[in-house]
Amino acid sequence: MASNSAVDIIETSSKVHFSGFHRMDGLVSIISDQLAEEEEHGQPFVIGVAGGAASGKTTVCDMIMQQLHDQRAVVVNQDSFYHNVNEEELARVHDYNFDHPDAFDTEQLLSSMEKLRKGQAVDIPNYDFKSYKNNVFPPRRVNPSDVIILEGILIFHDPRVRDLMNMKIFVDADADVRLARRIKRDTVEKGRDIATVLDQYSKFVKPAFEDFILPTKKYADIIIPRGGDNHVAIDLIVQHIHTKLGQHDLCKIYPNLYVIQSTFQIRGMHTLIRDSKTTKHDFIFYSDRLIRLVVEHGLGHLPFTEKQVVTPTGSVYSGVDFCKRLCGVSVIRSGESMENALRACCKGIKIGKILIHREGDNGQQLIYEKLPSDISERHVLLLDPILGTGNSAVQAIRLLISKGVPESNIIFLNLISAPQGVNVVCKKFPRIKIVTSEIDNGLNDEFRVVPGMGEFGDRYFGTDDE
Repeated sequence: MASNSAVDIIETSSKVHFSGFHRMDGLVSIISDQLAEEEEHGQPFVIGVAGGAASGKTTVCDMIMQQLHDQRAVVVNQDSFYHNVNEEELARVHDYNFDHPDAFDTEQLLSSMEKLRKGQAVDIPNYDFKSYKNNVFPPRRVNPSDVIILEGILIFHDPRVRDLMNMKIFVDADADVRLARRIKRDTVEKGRDIATVLDQYSKFVKPAFEDFILPTKKYADIIIPRGGDNHVAIDLIVQHIHTKLGQHDLCKIYPNLYVIQSTFQIRGMHTLIRDSKTTKHDFIFYSDRLIRLVVEHGLGHLPFTEKQVVTPTGSVYSGVDFCKRLCGVSVIRSGESMENALRACCKGIKIGKILIHREGDNGQQLIYEKLPSDISERHVLLLDPILGTGNSAVQAIRLLISKGVPESNIIFLNLISAPQGVNVVCKKFPRIKIVTSEIDNGLNDEFRVVPGMGEFGDRYFGTDDE
């Protein structure tokens, strides 16, 4: 059981936001502030798909499902959760508004979604649109999945339902297109005549769209014009889903956390430096290799400018120019092990020093700092191979910010990170970037990272007790 002194400072949920991208040509707009995923491991990726009736939501869901063939994915339709129409309402069913939020049993929807998110199978009602009952047909058994697509016209209306979603998609289509599709669908699939469909459209569908559905468009992370005809948008969405599913769970929560892609080489080097029997020479050699990879990855997050050069063949090459205003800051003394890799990548780079005394889980004291005088004008690579509780990192980052360094100009580089430390740093400083090569299981009762690699500084500099 983790000690309260370490855990109390860590909140267990977050709503970190990140800026997406905006396609000006109308193919797709990905709006800022995508809601972060639940922190618990194993949570499914929940996608909400909303839009007006007959806007193409089902087509979009089907296309996403087809491209997610290698994932366990399931669609849950809001239409399955209509309330049963009682005898009195049935007698006047043409005056019943199926496009009003009150027409849906949202509590049952929330209950079903909660079970799915906990890894439990659920029975979803199979609503009959001819008898207006949900008990005519057997329910549909839905098993837990990696991806849950929640589809419906008013799926964004209730904030409790919205909060379940990791991605919110609004399918946009012209009103005349939606009306034409609705006439075709309701006459063929639901056995209604055209006059009834048009009457319901003018009395309920159109007003409900304007009053309840269209206002929820503002909650969307992604807006898809033309629905299922927009193949570019669908492809981009599926690429994003695959990226999220392939990330460590913490990367889904914190978009400012970057774990370098693992390979057999990286896993092999981690195996060697984590082995307590590895010699000092091999520990240094493979640590340096890993550090170089982390540094190179960190440098890739720096801003750049476009630059054209003339090659020896007389041709013009369009490339980029490296960021010039840069410095490193190492947290003494383990952080000093990362300085050589940084110097090898950035010739003549200035490197500052910070010494923080660590005592227990949350005791820290700034002992010494020597930083470039113009550090406020530079991007800073903060160097410390181990991110444990995060307390020393917080102290170091606060110092840099007090010296005038913008939070967004700080990139924190380390070899391994504990989830507790990632939580602390990312929540306190959501605009810095953390680059690491692996995220470990957590901290033990002595606040050591486990499985970890022991005291990195002692092993690297040869000052361990053995």
